[in-house]
Amino acid sequence: MPARPALAPPRRRTLLIMTGDDIDVRPLPLVGRVVVGRAQGADVQLEHGSISRSHLVLELDEDAIAVVDQGGANGTTLRGVRLPAGLAVEIAPNEAFVAGELTLVVQEVRAPAAAAPATPAEAAATARSSGQVTPAGHPPVVLDPVMRRLYEVAARVARGTISTLIIGETGTGKEVLAEFVHRSSPRAAGPLVRVNCAAFAESLVESELFGHERGAFTGAVRDRAGLLEAADGGTVVLDEVGELPPAIQAKLLRVVEDRAVLRVGATAPRTVDVRFIAATNRDLEAEVAAGRFRRDLYFRLAGAVLVVPPLRDRPDEIAPLDRAFLAAAAAALGRSVPTLDDAAVAALGAHAWPGNLRELRNVIERAVLLADGDRISPAELPFATTPAPAPALAARGGALASEVAALERQRIVDALARHDGNQTRAAASLGMPLRTFVKRIEQYGLPRPRRR
Repeated sequence: MPARPALAPPRRRTLLIMTGDDIDVRPLPLVGRVVVGRAQGADVQLEHGSISRSHLVLELDEDAIAVVDQGGANGTTLRGVRLPAGLAVEIAPNEAFVAGELTLVVQEVRAPAAAAPATPAEAAATARSSGQVTPAGHPPVVLDPVMRRLYEVAARVARGTISTLIIGETGTGKEVLAEFVHRSSPRAAGPLVRVNCAAFAESLVESELFGHERGAFTGAVRDRAGLLEAADGGTVVLDEVGELPPAIQAKLLRVVEDRAVLRVGATAPRTVDVRFIAATNRDLEAEVAAGRFRRDLYFRLAGAVLVVPPLRDRPDEIAPLDRAFLAAAAAALGRSVPTLDDAAVAALGAHAWPGNLRELRNVIERAVLLADGDRISPAELPFATTPAPAPALAARGGALASEVAALERQRIVDALARHDGNQTRAAASLGMPLRTFVKRIEQYGLPRPRRR
């Protein structure tokens, strides 16, 4: 494989194996050559009639994943195309490919960007404001290739019953993906219960999750089912699961393992039939290493891992999300839907969106409130630096997008020059994720620098 600039190594890689409603997970090394096949000596042995004795090889590097088909009868298919035997083809992390009749995914779990712990008020607001504003039952906005691959894998995961962990920065749409998994599953007709693990006082978490018996404590005047019982026959989403106190983690582990809930004050457990989806913006493996999160609970919840990329890494979705948020904000105010002028579109596209979908939604709602007419300009955007009045800018608004692009291109060129072509350091100096930085190099037709 060609040399590429080193990325921060992933914390964990696993191979997700899906056939029908069955899902299996096998550990993978971060670096090395892994033989996948039916033979006894294969590194990953798959007992399935469609798999050859040596079906394919995974070539794993810290910053790259490649699959090499070994020329078996049933072959390996990627993005609808059968791979030629013996050729190393690079695949994206978390991208599905087909070996024989099995769907395989090399899952790569990286820690999301560090975020300050949410206050209870912030955590309670997350479910209201961080998701995409598609009406109930409508599909979410999924246009970026990485997001399409993510939702394809999520649809396959949904068909089984495996516990699923969704990782991503605050406001990336983890709740939307969790709902998609539920709606795409055989449990879609059952309840979907969202539990914000950061929103409860520690003294109330146990009663809220597991329920209580009458007389279990002062104020418990009647029996009360907890949220896990309320999800019986459906799905429970444990949002911000990393915020659970250690004592509650131990009790939750028993529920995940035994599918039985012991109410506070009860002596006999109650059987529950639930599927668990957990979501977090924390690096749970670091929490495990620090002793703040149970290792056994982590591995129980992380049967399948879905990683939601930040909005800055899926720029193709900004414009359609703009339109969706505009329509929702206008409907809430009972007014006609305004449009964004070219300068506003360019400004929204150039913003880094550290707050992801939540920030975008708030920016659009604010702009709709401030707009006098049916058009929104940069003057209504909180990060605009345009002085008022600015007739010159308004007159040349259509050219702003190209000016922004030219400025960004020049900054990338300058950063590469300062750091001797090292893309990792150049991206860091601009405060830009490396994946986005590489996309911009391709977008602007810049030559890919060699590592020095």
